[in-house]
Amino acid sequence: MSTPRQWIITGAILAALAVVFGAFGAHGLEPRLKSVYGDEVKTIAGLTVPATFKYLRDFKTAADYHMYHALGLVALGIAASLQTEVRKSHRLAAWCFVLGIALFSGSLYVLVVSGLRWLGAITPIGGSLMIVGWVAFAVGMRSPSAGSSTNNA
Repeated sequence: MSTPRQWIITGAILAALAVVFGAFGAHGLEPRLKSVYGDEVKTIAGLTVPATFKYLRDFKTAADYHMYHALGLVALGIAASLQTEVRKSHRLAAWCFVLGIALFSGSLYVLVVSGLRWLGAITPIGGSLMIVGWVAFAVGMRSPSAGSSTNNA
């Protein structure tokens, strides 16, 4: 996955999967959550809520961030295709978006449906990769330095 065209295709496929996961979360997840979490409750911002409510929100967050970063990958492909060369920072951004989706959204998807709470330790790694991806995207979009013959940042 090293060309803008590949990033656009991958982003589009990941966006489609985000819709699938989002639809599952909205229409088919609640019965599964009731079987995993039963009558367990959680305290969020001082409010006591059913665990199913908290984990439905976590699943929605995963699907939202999945979509944002899939679209970010498409935007990256379009932006990179407008430049004269593919920059290393754009390659880094692309991989960070893909791995960020896998680790952030993927860990939340699996945590929510399985109850394996230790996966929550992986989620911040994915979020950090997403942040690095956006920074790398921005770095790759900067104008070439004056007097520089090549800029492969």
